[in-house]
Amino acid sequence: VQLVESGGGLVQAGGSLRLSCAASGIIFRANTMAWYRQTPGKQRELVASISSIGTTNYAGSVKGRFTISRDNTKNTVYLQMNSLKPEDTAVYYCKAPTTAWGQGTQVTVSP
Repeated sequence: VQLVESGGGLVQAGGSLRLSCAASGIIFRANTMAWYRQTPGKQRELVASISSIGTTNYAGSVKGRFTISRDNTKNTVYLQMNSLKPEDTAVYYCKAPTTAWGQGTQVTVSP
């Protein structure tokens, strides 16, 4: 089982990034997929999730700015992040219920 996150980087406040997470070793289409983020000294927090049938949920802090989506043909989940704020700076991870954490991808938003 492997999750590989990509797409992070440095962006100015107000900018956008699109994160991708490619999954292997799981029945991707059957799994709820989620994005989490973590900053130093803080607990990992749930950012967004998408069920196997496409139902989405978002943390209040990102609702209206972030969009989670999935492509079951590519075993990939995405996180489109718009109107980024400095407080969105974190390492972002994707996860399925039965998988370990991946290496994450760093997102840094400058003021």
